[in-house]
Amino acid sequence: MATSKAKPRRQSGAWVENVKTIVYAGLIAIGVRTVAFEPFNIPSGSMIPTLLVGDYLFVSKYSYGYSRYSLPFSPPLFSGRILGSVPKRGDVAVFKYPRDTSVDYIKRVIGLPGDHIQVREGQLYINGELCPRKPVGDFLADDNGIRMMEKEYVETLPNGVKHDILKERDDGWVNNTPEYVVPAGHLFVMGDNRDNSADSRFMDGVGFVPMENLVGRAEILFFSFDAEYPWWEVWEWPFEVRWSRLLKPVR
Repeated sequence: MATSKAKPRRQSGAWVENVKTIVYAGLIAIGVRTVAFEPFNIPSGSMIPTLLVGDYLFVSKYSYGYSRYSLPFSPPLFSGRILGSVPKRGDVAVFKYPRDTSVDYIKRVIGLPGDHIQVREGQLYINGELCPRKPVGDFLADDNGIRMMEKEYVETLPNGVKHDILKERDDGWVNNTPEYVVPAGHLFVMGDNRDNSADSRFMDGVGFVPMENLVGRAEILFFSFDAEYPWWEVWEWPFEVRWSRLLKPVR
Protein backbone atom coordinates (compact mmCIF):
# COMPACT_ATOMS: atom_id res chain seq x y z
CA MET A 1 0.00 0.00 0.00
CA ALA A 2 2.83 2.40 0.81
CA THR A 3 4.31 1.90 -2.64
CA SER A 4 1.02 2.58 -4.46
CA LYS A 5 0.48 5.79 -2.49
CA ALA A 6 3.97 7.12 -3.36
CA LYS A 7 3.41 6.92 -7.12
CA PRO A 8 0.94 9.82 -7.37
CA ARG A 9 3.32 12.00 -5.35
CA ARG A 10 6.19 11.23 -7.77
CA GLN A 11 3.96 11.90 -10.75
CA SER A 12 2.76 15.14 -9.19
CA GLY A 13 6.34 16.20 -8.54
CA ALA A 14 7.31 15.49 -12.17
CA TRP A 15 4.31 17.53 -13.37
CA VAL A 16 5.36 20.47 -11.21
CA GLU A 17 8.92 20.27 -12.55
CA ASN A 18 7.64 20.25 -16.13
CA VAL A 19 5.50 23.31 -15.48
CA LYS A 20 8.46 25.09 -13.87
CA THR A 21 10.64 24.26 -16.88
CA ILE A 22 8.04 25.67 -19.26
CA VAL A 23 7.64 28.82 -17.16
CA TYR A 24 11.43 29.34 -16.96
CA ALA A 25 11.78 28.82 -20.71
CA GLY A 26 8.98 31.33 -21.32
CA LEU A 27 10.59 33.90 -19.03
CA ILE A 28 13.96 33.45 -20.75
CA ALA A 29 12.32 33.87 -24.17
CA ILE A 30 10.53 37.03 -23.02
CA GLY A 31 13.77 38.33 -21.53
CA VAL A 32 15.73 37.72 -24.74
CA ARG A 33 12.98 39.33 -26.83
CA THR A 34 12.81 42.31 -24.48
CA VAL A 35 16.51 42.93 -23.89
CA ALA A 36 18.44 41.42 -26.80
CA PHE A 37 16.81 40.49 -30.09
CA GLU A 38 13.41 40.48 -31.75
CA PRO A 39 12.49 38.80 -35.06
CA PHE A 40 10.93 40.91 -37.79
CA ASN A 41 9.69 40.12 -41.27
CA ILE A 42 9.50 42.35 -44.36
CA PRO A 43 5.92 42.67 -45.68
CA SER A 44 6.44 45.35 -48.36
CA GLY A 45 8.96 46.51 -50.94
CA SER A 46 9.87 49.93 -49.51
CA MET A 47 13.40 48.78 -48.61
CA ILE A 48 14.23 47.01 -51.88
CA PRO A 49 17.02 46.27 -52.86
CA THR A 50 18.44 46.07 -49.31
CA LEU A 51 15.51 44.06 -47.96
CA LEU A 52 13.11 41.96 -50.00
CA VAL A 53 9.52 40.96 -49.34
CA GLY A 54 9.75 37.66 -47.47
CA ASP A 55 13.00 38.45 -45.64
CA TYR A 56 13.14 37.58 -41.94
CA LEU A 57 15.69 39.32 -39.75
CA PHE A 58 16.79 39.88 -36.19
CA VAL A 59 16.64 43.36 -34.65
CA SER A 60 19.04 44.20 -31.82
CA LYS A 61 17.05 46.00 -29.13
CA TYR A 62 20.09 47.05 -27.09
CA SER A 63 21.59 49.15 -29.90
CA TYR A 64 19.60 52.30 -29.07
CA GLY A 65 18.64 51.58 -25.47
CA TYR A 66 15.16 50.77 -24.22
CA SER A 67 11.78 52.48 -24.20
CA ARG A 68 8.26 51.28 -23.46
CA TYR A 69 8.23 49.95 -27.03
CA SER A 70 11.01 47.53 -26.15
CA LEU A 71 8.52 45.63 -23.98
CA PRO A 72 5.85 43.22 -25.23
CA PHE A 73 2.55 45.08 -25.78
CA SER A 74 4.33 48.44 -25.08
CA PRO A 75 2.95 49.06 -21.57
CA PRO A 76 3.21 52.76 -20.51
CA LEU A 77 5.50 52.02 -17.57
CA PHE A 78 7.90 54.87 -18.32
CA SER A 79 8.64 57.53 -20.96
CA GLY A 80 11.82 58.29 -22.89
CA ARG A 81 14.70 55.84 -23.29
CA ILE A 82 16.91 54.04 -20.79
CA LEU A 83 20.59 53.69 -21.78
CA GLY A 84 19.61 55.46 -24.98
CA SER A 85 21.96 56.27 -27.83
CA VAL A 86 21.43 58.15 -31.10
CA PRO A 87 21.42 56.00 -34.26
CA LYS A 88 24.05 56.54 -36.91
CA ARG A 89 23.19 57.83 -40.36
CA GLY A 90 22.69 54.82 -42.57
CA ASP A 91 21.39 52.48 -39.88
CA VAL A 92 18.41 50.37 -40.87
CA ALA A 93 16.03 50.71 -37.94
CA VAL A 94 12.69 49.30 -36.86
CA PHE A 95 10.35 51.75 -35.14
CA LYS A 96 6.73 52.17 -34.15
CA TYR A 97 4.68 54.13 -36.67
CA PRO A 98 4.09 57.51 -34.98
CA ARG A 99 0.38 57.62 -35.93
CA ASP A 100 -0.34 54.05 -34.81
CA THR A 101 2.22 52.52 -32.45
CA SER A 102 0.74 49.06 -32.90
CA VAL A 103 2.37 49.03 -36.36
CA ASP A 104 6.10 48.39 -36.97
CA TYR A 105 7.98 50.16 -39.76
CA ILE A 106 11.51 49.62 -41.04
CA LYS A 107 13.48 52.36 -42.84
CA ARG A 108 16.98 53.77 -43.14
CA VAL A 109 18.03 56.58 -40.81
CA ILE A 110 18.93 59.58 -42.98
CA GLY A 111 18.64 62.64 -40.74
CA LEU A 112 19.61 63.20 -37.10
CA PRO A 113 18.36 65.95 -34.77
CA GLY A 114 19.24 69.38 -36.21
CA ASP A 115 19.94 68.09 -39.75
CA HIS A 116 18.56 69.84 -42.82
CA ILE A 117 17.20 67.27 -45.30
CA GLN A 118 16.02 67.90 -48.84
CA VAL A 119 15.51 65.97 -52.08
CA ARG A 120 16.17 67.88 -55.30
CA GLU A 121 15.64 66.34 -58.73
CA GLY A 122 15.71 62.91 -57.12
CA GLN A 123 18.98 63.37 -55.26
CA LEU A 124 19.43 63.58 -51.51
CA TYR A 125 21.00 66.57 -49.77
CA ILE A 126 21.98 66.56 -46.09
CA ASN A 127 22.89 69.93 -44.57
CA GLY A 128 23.26 71.31 -48.08
CA GLU A 129 25.73 68.59 -49.11
CA LEU A 130 24.86 66.34 -52.04
CA CYS A 131 24.91 62.63 -51.25
CA PRO A 132 26.47 61.33 -54.46
CA ARG A 133 25.06 58.27 -56.16
CA LYS A 134 26.77 55.90 -58.58
CA PRO A 135 24.71 53.97 -61.14
CA VAL A 136 24.83 50.18 -60.88
CA GLY A 137 22.32 49.08 -63.53
CA ASP A 138 18.73 47.97 -63.85
CA PHE A 139 16.92 46.14 -61.06
CA LEU A 140 13.63 44.25 -61.35
CA ALA A 141 11.80 45.06 -58.11
CA ASP A 142 9.09 42.64 -56.97
CA ASP A 143 6.68 44.10 -54.41
CA ASN A 144 4.18 41.34 -53.58
CA GLY A 145 3.82 40.33 -57.22
CA ILE A 146 3.97 43.86 -58.64
CA ARG A 147 7.14 43.92 -60.76
CA MET A 148 8.81 47.11 -61.94
CA MET A 149 12.15 47.74 -63.63
CA GLU A 150 14.02 50.49 -61.79
CA LYS A 151 17.49 52.02 -61.74
CA GLU A 152 19.86 50.91 -58.99
CA TYR A 153 22.46 53.25 -57.48
CA VAL A 154 25.00 53.19 -54.67
CA GLU A 155 24.42 56.27 -52.52
CA THR A 156 27.06 57.66 -50.15
CA LEU A 157 26.03 59.51 -47.00
CA PRO A 158 28.17 62.28 -45.44
CA ASN A 159 29.60 59.85 -42.85
CA GLY A 160 30.85 57.55 -45.62
CA VAL A 161 28.13 54.91 -45.34
CA LYS A 162 27.34 53.43 -48.75
CA HIS A 163 24.08 51.65 -49.50
CA ASP A 164 22.02 50.67 -52.52
CA ILE A 165 18.87 52.55 -53.54
CA LEU A 166 16.33 52.21 -56.33
CA LYS A 167 14.96 55.07 -58.42
CA GLU A 168 12.04 54.94 -60.80
CA ARG A 169 12.27 58.62 -61.78
CA ASP A 170 13.75 61.94 -60.66
CA ASP A 171 10.74 64.20 -61.09
CA GLY A 172 7.53 64.60 -59.14
CA TRP A 173 6.85 65.89 -55.62
CA VAL A 174 8.73 63.21 -53.64
CA ASN A 175 11.84 63.99 -55.69
CA ASN A 176 11.60 67.77 -55.14
CA THR A 177 10.76 68.37 -51.51
CA PRO A 178 10.91 71.34 -49.17
CA GLU A 179 13.84 71.47 -46.76
CA TYR A 180 13.09 69.57 -43.58
CA VAL A 181 14.76 70.48 -40.28
CA VAL A 182 14.83 67.50 -37.95
CA PRO A 183 13.61 68.49 -34.47
CA ALA A 184 15.36 67.51 -31.25
CA GLY A 185 14.66 63.94 -30.17
CA HIS A 186 13.53 62.90 -33.66
CA LEU A 187 14.86 61.21 -36.79
CA PHE A 188 14.28 61.54 -40.53
CA VAL A 189 13.96 58.14 -42.23
CA MET A 190 13.65 57.03 -45.85
CA GLY A 191 13.12 53.77 -47.70
CA ASP A 192 15.81 52.55 -50.08
CA ASN A 193 13.13 52.07 -52.76
CA ARG A 194 12.91 55.84 -52.96
CA ASP A 195 9.91 56.28 -55.25
CA ASN A 196 7.89 53.55 -53.52
CA SER A 197 8.26 54.33 -49.84
CA ALA A 198 6.02 56.02 -47.29
CA ASP A 199 8.60 57.73 -45.10
CA SER A 200 9.54 61.01 -43.42
CA ARG A 201 8.95 62.99 -46.61
CA PHE A 202 5.25 62.58 -45.86
CA MET A 203 4.54 64.82 -42.89
CA ASP A 204 0.93 63.69 -42.78
CA GLY A 205 2.13 60.08 -42.53
CA VAL A 206 5.40 58.89 -41.05
CA GLY A 207 6.86 62.37 -40.65
CA PHE A 208 9.64 62.84 -38.11
CA VAL A 209 10.09 59.73 -35.98
CA PRO A 210 10.45 60.22 -32.20
CA MET A 211 13.50 58.38 -30.91
CA GLU A 212 11.29 56.95 -28.18
CA ASN A 213 9.57 54.95 -30.93
CA LEU A 214 12.73 53.06 -31.89
CA VAL A 215 12.54 49.30 -31.45
CA GLY A 216 16.06 48.45 -32.59
CA ARG A 217 18.59 48.12 -35.38
CA ALA A 218 18.29 45.52 -38.13
CA GLU A 219 21.27 43.19 -37.87
CA ILE A 220 21.13 39.94 -39.84
CA LEU A 221 18.81 37.96 -42.10
CA PHE A 222 18.05 34.53 -40.70
CA PHE A 223 15.57 33.43 -43.38
CA SER A 224 14.24 34.57 -46.75
CA PHE A 225 11.33 33.11 -48.66
CA ASP A 226 9.98 34.00 -52.10
CA ALA A 227 6.38 32.74 -52.00
CA GLU A 228 5.90 32.50 -55.76
CA TYR A 229 3.76 29.34 -55.65
CA PRO A 230 0.63 28.48 -53.60
CA TRP A 231 1.45 27.42 -50.04
CA TRP A 232 0.08 23.90 -50.55
CA GLU A 233 2.66 23.10 -53.26
CA VAL A 234 5.07 21.85 -50.61
CA TRP A 235 7.37 20.33 -53.23
CA GLU A 236 8.26 23.88 -54.32
CA TRP A 237 9.26 25.09 -50.84
CA PRO A 238 12.99 24.25 -51.10
CA PHE A 239 13.17 26.22 -54.35
CA GLU A 240 11.46 29.26 -52.85
CA VAL A 241 14.03 29.72 -50.08
CA ARG A 242 16.54 32.42 -51.02
CA TRP A 243 19.51 30.43 -49.76
CA SER A 244 22.05 33.10 -50.72
CA ARG A 245 20.43 35.62 -48.35
CA LEU A 246 20.57 33.45 -45.22
CA LEU A 247 22.82 34.87 -42.48
CA LYS A 248 23.44 37.99 -44.55
CA PRO A 249 24.17 41.15 -42.49
CA VAL A 250 21.83 44.09 -43.06
CA ARG A 251 23.79 47.04 -44.49
